[in-house]
Amino acid sequence: MSLRSQLYDVVAPPLRKFPKLKQAAIEADKRIELLRHAAADYFPQVIQPNTRSLTVAITAYCNLRCVGCRYGRDFMPNSQLPWELARDMFDDAKAAGVEYVRLYGGEPLLHPDLPKMVAHCVKIGLRVYVTTNGVLLKDKVDELYDAGLRDFTIGFYGVKDHYDNYVQRKDRFAQLEASLDYVREKYGIEIGLRMNWLLMRPSCSVTALHEAFQYVEKYNFPMRVDLVHYSLPYFTEGPEKMLQFRAEDLPAIKEVTKELVRLKLEKPALIDQSALSLTSIPDWLIKGEAMRVPCDKYQMLWIGADGTVQLCYVTFKLGNLHETRLRDMLFTSLHHQAARDAFAVNCPNCHCGYDSRVHKHLPSLRKYTAELVQISR
Repeated sequence: MSLRSQLYDVVAPPLRKFPKLKQAAIEADKRIELLRHAAADYFPQVIQPNTRSLTVAITAYCNLRCVGCRYGRDFMPNSQLPWELARDMFDDAKAAGVEYVRLYGGEPLLHPDLPKMVAHCVKIGLRVYVTTNGVLLKDKVDELYDAGLRDFTIGFYGVKDHYDNYVQRKDRFAQLEASLDYVREKYGIEIGLRMNWLLMRPSCSVTALHEAFQYVEKYNFPMRVDLVHYSLPYFTEGPEKMLQFRAEDLPAIKEVTKELVRLKLEKPALIDQSALSLTSIPDWLIKGEAMRVPCDKYQMLWIGADGTVQLCYVTFKLGNLHETRLRDMLFTSLHHQAARDAFAVNCPNCHCGYDSRVHKHLPSLRKYTAELVQISR
């Protein structure tokens, strides 16, 4: 376990009781990371694997057929992490200093051992949350609450028919609404919810943004803006790349970005990203692979439903849990090289973590600070 992780275990619990101190600690951590990234341009060895979070696709099964997703079809078909493998993985992660675990899929609520996984994470002191499409949440939330789960993020692809058309299933948006109603009526804000709104070509309009934001306000949960992908192995751009942006979409992207910034400045608690990082969205969507901002995914691991362990969502394979314990893949020479290659964007490139990356990159920080001043006027 790293010195930072040991310090986190001591400091984090009391900081949660003092929001201002917690925010000051977060800002201090950001400054340290900014300095680290600036130094790494000259001294690459300062970038070391620092695994703070796991993102675990516990199952490839799904109850939807989203236009942009290969889970449930030809990506790791029929794969699901067995309980024993997951338990050992969580134990190894905790011993290595991991702080957060995200469980997703496919659709994680379909995994029969999800409550057991949650309970184990809570027991050993890992902060755990689940990313779900929310359709089954009404039926599953009570058992997960009893297991100790308090946080969910919800994939959100539009409202009513727009949602059902994207997920290619009828009446699923109505089921999602029923689930959100149930959670808020029974648990109030004791359960944390967050909307992951996918900004893609079909949803790139101020009207679509306002429709989504109405649900943010209705259910009192923050929105996080996810960007349509071009390099994730489990993502497809749809028929004739209908989901992906083109150069002619730039005016519409800028219009939506300006409105996102306005909403963030007007109601800061309801958008879970900074105004500065939102300002960077047009460049991420249009420049694609040419957006060369150093990556900070050396702080995570991605684990697939078939046991694959990678540094990130896209690449840098480290091994497979069916063959090797996680503890034996961590901090090896392969892991160290993957961390440095990720930072240097020696990879297919993507915009995962775009919001944190621009805050740790001094040229981006300067560029988008200036642009934020312009679009905020």
